[in-house]
Amino acid sequence: MKKLCLCFLLLSNHIQALPPEASVIQIVVFTQEPDWDEPWNSRPVSRSTGTGFVIEGNRIMTNAHVVTWAKQILVRRYQDSQPFQARVSHIGHDCDLAILEVDAPGFFDELPPLPLGTLPSVRSTVVTYGYPAGGEQISYTSGVVSRIELQSYTHPGNRRLLAVQTDAAINPGNSGGPVIQDGKVVGVSFQGIPGLENTGFFIPPPVFDHFLKDVEDGDYDGFPQAGVRMAPLQNPAERAYLKVPSQFEGARIDTLFSDSAKEHLKKDDVLLKVGPFPVARDGTILYEKNQLHAGLAFTLAQNGETVPVLLWRDGEEVMLNLPVWVNREDAAAGNSYHLPRYYVYAGMVFTPLTKDYLTTFGQNWSSVADTGILYELYYRKKSDPDNARPEPIMLAATLAHPVNANMRVRGRVMVDQINGKKIDRLEDAIDALENATTPFLNLRFIGSYGFETLHAEDAATANQSILNTYGVVNDRRL
Repeated sequence: MKKLCLCFLLLSNHIQALPPEASVIQIVVFTQEPDWDEPWNSRPVSRSTGTGFVIEGNRIMTNAHVVTWAKQILVRRYQDSQPFQARVSHIGHDCDLAILEVDAPGFFDELPPLPLGTLPSVRSTVVTYGYPAGGEQISYTSGVVSRIELQSYTHPGNRRLLAVQTDAAINPGNSGGPVIQDGKVVGVSFQGIPGLENTGFFIPPPVFDHFLKDVEDGDYDGFPQAGVRMAPLQNPAERAYLKVPSQFEGARIDTLFSDSAKEHLKKDDVLLKVGPFPVARDGTILYEKNQLHAGLAFTLAQNGETVPVLLWRDGEEVMLNLPVWVNREDAAAGNSYHLPRYYVYAGMVFTPLTKDYLTTFGQNWSSVADTGILYELYYRKKSDPDNARPEPIMLAATLAHPVNANMRVRGRVMVDQINGKKIDRLEDAIDALENATTPFLNLRFIGSYGFETLHAEDAATANQSILNTYGVVNDRRL
């Protein structure tokens, strides 16, 4: 018995003595993205690399963007050339994090999980571990934490979460690798800014801790939002108008977006405190000695939880618990990572208006796209919610055929009506075209593009032939 215990003790000491790099994993991914120009097709398979690291529960943490659209994921242990198959068990596109699992017996043997740390301080030193492009061996870079603030996350495209800036090199292939301080993970490398040297960003513990807690029930919900827009309240005249006592700080609630916010809050409420954090006049809070936007305090909660808020309303203090929820209303305005919905009829290709679709306009799509289209996608729901369409539909392109040869407008326009029916979603377009009760199909477009007309019978007759000619196996994906 004593001999057995001694052996176990020696093994435990061996595992604990392993350096952090022993638990850093190289990831090779083969991906295939949809073709947003031809939504029934996919682009060629491509190969990319990333990094991950072992966490509790025989799991590997990495970035969501490393494994998005993956057809195959291979992982390799430190100084081991043997590849193993891995699969995604959870993925959070809004926070750019994912968890991988490996079913091969023995893969995690002698791979201790890296301990998770806390938010590092500005001016402290960190070390990034990863497998960047340019070589096959693990790489280490040391740097200083230079800034902590809310940053736009490139992967979702329309979310700002807490991020840490460092001058440690974070290059392609480093993504998903651990950032280590005092032997603990204090970040996950995830992005840089093109054109800026010695600038990289990592996802800090408050974000990956939130992600790990979220997936404990087997599902990932995401980071909730308050559903409000705040405005600084620094003007003495404005503060006097709202009867805010001089000893109070606080920022004004300017706009209410979510149902929860509309139910519990009022425009011109002054937000004095969110959870334990007093709100300054410029709309910031002090979090771990960092001055950050007060919106951070709401994202610390889980989806559906309540956040205590202290308000100044109509000349008195009001305390309430505000339910916060993940915002799914703006999914089309970000990078969605779902196969595109589409419908093809008589050569006309219809697809929802999304940011993913707009990227087909080119790298400068925001300058090339019609301003009316940009307004529909990004501003209509906020400025004119009563007339906003749940899913604006584009005539994306027209597959050439004699039945549509005389059409002048052939793509990149938003559909307003078909045979007098307002098109609010893709199903509306399908119903209007397939169940036309007149000899004609009359399509009216948003803006100055006018309308186009086809013979309904000719369109129906030619439809299958066009699909066959262009290799469109399925005329729709809903």
